[in-house]
Amino acid sequence: MKKLFLVAAAFIMGAAAYAQTGKTSFGLKAGINLPKYRYEDSGSSTKTITSYHLTGYADIPFSTAVSFQPGISLQGKGGKVTILGNDITHDVMSIDIPLNIVGYFPAGPGKVFIGAGPYVGFNVSGKDKINGDKSDTNIGNKNTDSIKGTDVGLNGLVGYQFASGFNIGAGYGLGLSNLKPGDGSIKKNNRVLSFSVGFAF
Repeated sequence: MKKLFLVAAAFIMGAAAYAQTGKTSFGLKAGINLPKYRYEDSGSSTKTITSYHLTGYADIPFSTAVSFQPGISLQGKGGKVTILGNDITHDVMSIDIPLNIVGYFPAGPGKVFIGAGPYVGFNVSGKDKINGDKSDTNIGNKNTDSIKGTDVGLNGLVGYQFASGFNIGAGYGLGLSNLKPGDGSIKKNNRVLSFSVGFAF
């Protein structure tokens, strides 16, 4: 995990040095997450849970219309699944590093923004509930663990930013990693729909 953090940090600093053609700004945003899992086996039905996110980011301009936007984000993920009659809820907290390219389009008193890019996520804690019984989430690669520790995926975002810096937006995280520990006979991926409000300084 430490090596992945160092690689991500090196990438962010290198891209920032290359991209910076204007003034770098910073922002914070927070809001609601509606995460769920996608299971490949047809015998499992999944539902969303409600969680939250808190994100800090830098906006590093390539031009007046396009920016590189790296960040660090506390993301609530997980989902509900019914397997063989058992109701299972995973409520997982992840630290994500998104690396987005964002385009800005003037509209009215502000601008519309649309962006996308990869992310790497590190699952750090969680709670499981199985038929009402709660326990801590076991994070790791063993068959007895609930979820793997690392996730890689793609995310997209869209929203509107006013001239004051206040912004509203929505996003979607498409997890590409199989989070199911063990032999890989069952595959599950993150899917996270989010809504946020924030401010760019």
